[in-house]
Amino acid sequence: MEISGIISALLIGVVIGVLGRLVLPGRQRIGVLWTILVGIAAAFVGTGIAAAVGVADTRGVDWIELAFQVGLAALGVAALDRAKARR
Repeated sequence: MEISGIISALLIGVVIGVLGRLVLPGRQRIGVLWTILVGIAAAFVGTGIAAAVGVADTRGVDWIELAFQVGLAALGVAALDRAKARR
């Protein structure tokens, strides 16, 4: 993977993290850095799931892959928020 691919993956991860956070109702008690890290992880895992299911490469925007990524980011943000609330 080239440096441009890594940078674009990081930027997409940031967007995915923010979208995952926006999907959840209410206020989350995690910071911006955690949101970004969850988004990056969700972007990579969501792409892997979409490739395994066979919907990673479609014409135009990959809406199903995006839905996997945002859903995983929302789950990750919710899990971190619950973990932080227990402390």
